[in-house]
Amino acid sequence: MPYANNQGIRIHYEVEGTGPPLVLQHGSFGCGEDWRDFGYTSALKNDHQLILVDTRGHGASDKPHEPAAYDLASRAADVTAVLDALQIRQADYFGYSMGGWIGFGLAKYAPDRVRSLILGGAHPYAENMEAFRDLLPQEPAGFLAMCEPVFGPFMTPVMRTRLLANDLKALLALTQDRDSLADVLPAMRMPCLLFVGEADPRLPKVRE
Repeated sequence: MPYANNQGIRIHYEVEGTGPPLVLQHGSFGCGEDWRDFGYTSALKNDHQLILVDTRGHGASDKPHEPAAYDLASRAADVTAVLDALQIRQADYFGYSMGGWIGFGLAKYAPDRVRSLILGGAHPYAENMEAFRDLLPQEPAGFLAMCEPVFGPFMTPVMRTRLLANDLKALLALTQDRDSLADVLPAMRMPCLLFVGEADPRLPKVRE
């Protein structure tokens, strides 16, 4: 498996397709394979070199248990470490939920590495994540029971197996309160598209 190294943390990634590079960054509890499950790679691989990244704490990447390991600057640096490993100076970026938040982190900490941003279900404002932490169970069966209503009919046997493989201590460590990144908004010069569902509780902040 290909890995990039960011100060001792191994970040797993996969590459598929040809064309201008496009980073795909999943949301919390997921991994790069999610983009294949939901049909994104088949729709995009003929026009883009797709770079599927397992963010730290997820998939086949390293999963530290210390909350300090999950600061946003480090998560943004994970993406640039993957680009460095592939010798790519600049790429488009598509992130959803946590992946969208990391996209705002790239706009703050590595703006020269992203040509454009597509950010779904994410905003740059402060967010208290206590409700998410309180929902996280301490055993795999409870975690799967929590996830099944979210994925509904999209839950496949393969996805169920991947969810059960999550490191719950790492997930708890990475679900931290988020500081505001609003100061980066006036400085952003790259094209940026935001999208969010009507029922998403983040809708008001995304509109803002």
